[in-house]
Amino acid sequence: MSLAPRVVLVHRTTEYEELVARHGTHGQAAYFLKSRGRDIEEVAERHRRTRRALAEVSSAIPLTWRQTQVERADLDRFLFAPEDVVVVVGQDGLVANVAKYLTGQPVLGFDTDPGRNPGVLVRHRPSAAATLLPSVHTAGTGVDELTMVEAVADDTQRLVALNEIYLGAVGHQTARYRLGLEGDGGVVEAQASSGVLVGTGTGATGWLRSVWQERGSALSLPHPSEDRLVWFVREAWPSPVTGTSLVAGELAGSASLQLVVESEQLIVFGDGMEGDALELTWGQTVRVGRAATALRLTG
Repeated sequence: MSLAPRVVLVHRTTEYEELVARHGTHGQAAYFLKSRGRDIEEVAERHRRTRRALAEVSSAIPLTWRQTQVERADLDRFLFAPEDVVVVVGQDGLVANVAKYLTGQPVLGFDTDPGRNPGVLVRHRPSAAATLLPSVHTAGTGVDELTMVEAVADDTQRLVALNEIYLGAVGHQTARYRLGLEGDGGVVEAQASSGVLVGTGTGATGWLRSVWQERGSALSLPHPSEDRLVWFVREAWPSPVTGTSLVAGELAGSASLQLVVESEQLIVFGDGMEGDALELTWGQTVRVGRAATALRLTG
């Protein structure tokens, strides 16, 4: 007999909860914000909306299904099962945070603060949960397969991200490496820069887009489901031993970007989660390209 689906409710600590934890009481948190020209009621109201949304989605889960909750900070220690239905209650970025830990489980995103969030990944209102959840495994339910990006090091370390992967030095200082495109006839360039960004069509609405827009790039940004990535080198520095000719491009299909580390330490992290990074040292090679898995975003 197969197990009933398990709903994993993914959420994150609210700004209000963080403030009260730091300052001890509501009153002390209010005093702190007031001293900086802010009203705690605005923060508290967003907290209440988030909690109401979480309760509404939780109550809509079919009674025969199992359920559990995981906070954003605990995602790297949580074990997702193949039969899980992942329900994100929060902001768009929370979907990206959880995506790297999944292996094809369906994801539903519910927006806790419409109007403040773009709603690119958290596409639904909490009131729709009662209709959407029972139909998540029904044939014909719309699912978008969103392209993901992965980095694989020569020591088998692997990192997957939905938006983008960043490779650079700790503290965003100068990173030194040799960069080349796999299968590009051996063209390699030694570079010193503030890092390399490789992203997807989903990431093209965030950090990747800001770099693309700032430099007026002629590259076309991919769509979220497109089998194509784009990459940019940030602030490449020309010198007698480092170049700036390979600073942007696209990776279609199985193409990949390769870097050989020429610094004491470089890190690789995805979707802004710097605390969950790969660490590379002198002489190591890392390959970055499209991931074999995609995020299955329902609705």
